[in-house]
This record gives sequence, C-alpha cells and structure tokens, in this order.
Amino acid sequence: MTASGTLRLLPWVNDDGRPCYLVGDGTGYLSRVADNIEAMQLGMGSDLLGHATHMLDDPNLPNGELRFLACRLAEALRDVLRVAESRGARLPAVEDPEDLDPIAPGDGPDQAGDSEPPSPTA
Repeated sequence: MTASGTLRLLPWVNDDGRPCYLVGDGTGYLSRVADNIEAMQLGMGSDLLGHATHMLDDPNLPNGELRFLACRLAEALRDVLRVAESRGARLPAVEDPEDLDPIAPGDGPDQAGDSEPPSPTA
C-alpha cells in the first residue's frame, strides 16, 4: 500500500511474463478495464469448464483434443488464480478474528444456485 492508494495485481503480464500492478484507489479508468477483463476471464473459464464436461463424456476423445483441452483449462486456471490473488489482496485486513461475522445457516446464497453472484464491477 502507498500514500496515494492500494497496489493492485492486474489480470495481465508484461512482455517478459512478469506481473503488472496498478497503484490507485480502484475507481479509475484502468481499474475499470481490469475489472472488465477479470469478469471476461472468469466467464470464459466457466464456459470452458462446461465445454470440458461435455467433451470428457466422450470416451473416444482423441488425444490431441484432450491435450488441447488440458492446455486451455490450465490457462483458465492460471487466470482465475490471478483474479483470486488480486481480489484477496484487496480485501480489508482483519485485525482480530473475533471481528469476523460468520454467516449463519440460511443467511448465505441459496444452496440450489438460484441466486445471482454479485457483479464484478460492484
């Protein structure tokens, strides 16, 4: 963290493959671009997982297609882990674990999956 804002891991790397960071308060143009890219990465990962589930139901899936699928799943997992790391780093620190407010049964999202997840830009 700096005097001018927080340090945010961005959802892309530089030409050398090293992580990129942004210093700011999370309300600027580049933060919104990063939010949109993260949302797109998460959506693409979800779509790929659904596609993979259908492909893996085929017992005659050629090895080349299986390898291609595994490579795309690894890329999607890398993206999702970067998003999780970035978002986790931006969570407010909890000084005392007693300050945590656990979710009581019935207070969380519907277990059947009927509720919508919060918007990534909210």
